[in-house]
Amino acid sequence: MEARPYLREISLRENAEREQEYPFSIPAIRRMGTIRFHPDVTFFVGENGTGKSTLLEAIALLWGLNPEGGSRNFRFATRASESELSGSLHMVRSFRRPRDSFFLRAESFFNLATQVDDLGAADSYGGTSLHEQSHGESFMSLLTERFRGDGLYILDEPEAALSPLRQLAMLRRMNQLVRQNSQFIIATHSPILLGYPDCLILQLDDTGLSPIEYERTGHYTMTRRFMNDHAGMLKELFSDDDEV
Repeated sequence: MEARPYLREISLRENAEREQEYPFSIPAIRRMGTIRFHPDVTFFVGENGTGKSTLLEAIALLWGLNPEGGSRNFRFATRASESELSGSLHMVRSFRRPRDSFFLRAESFFNLATQVDDLGAADSYGGTSLHEQSHGESFMSLLTERFRGDGLYILDEPEAALSPLRQLAMLRRMNQLVRQNSQFIIATHSPILLGYPDCLILQLDDTGLSPIEYERTGHYTMTRRFMNDHAGMLKELFSDDDEV
C-alpha cells in the first residue's frame, strides 16, 4: 500500500438541520459528497463564492494547520473568521504521515511573513525576510526554500503574486516536490497552473463537486477565447448591449 496520497479522502457528515447556515448553505459544500484526492495534485476550480477557499481552509484546519496559513507550529491569528466546516468533515489519511505540511493563503500572506520574522525563522525561507522581497519573490522563496518535500501542501490561489513566467517556475518546482513524495491540494483561477499533467481538477458549482477536464474548464476556455480574439471579445464586452 503506497504512502500517498497522505490525505486520501474527506466527506461531509449529514446534518439537514444546518443546511441553511453558512457554509453549508453553499451548494458545492452542501452537495460535496466524498472527495477522493489525487496522490499528486488536486485542483479546486469555480467562480468566486462557490466555496473553494472555505473548503481549503477546512481541510487545513482538519489537518492541524493554522487557518491563516503556515505549518503546525504557526498559531498567529489576526481575525478569527474560519467557518465551522472542518468540524463536520470526516477525513481518511494514509498509513504514513508526511514529514512536512503547510497551508498558504494569498490573502493572509503578509501576516504569515510577519510571523516568520517574529519567530526568527527567516533561515528556513532562504535567509532573507519575506517582507524584504517582492510579493512574487517571497512566494517563490516559500516554494523553493521552505517546502522540503515529503509533504502535504495546501495552497489557496498561489498565483495571486506570480507573473505567468513565475507560474511556470512554480509548476517546475511542484513537479520536483511531487517526485519527492509530496501531495498538493490547490484552489486556483490560473489556467497555467491547471495545466499540470496527470492531476485531478474538481469543479465547484451549484450541483456540488465534479471532475472536469482541463480543456473544459472556464478558466481555459475563456483565456483561450481572449487570446485568440481579444479585439473582438473587448468590442463585444464594451458594447452598449446590457445583456453581454
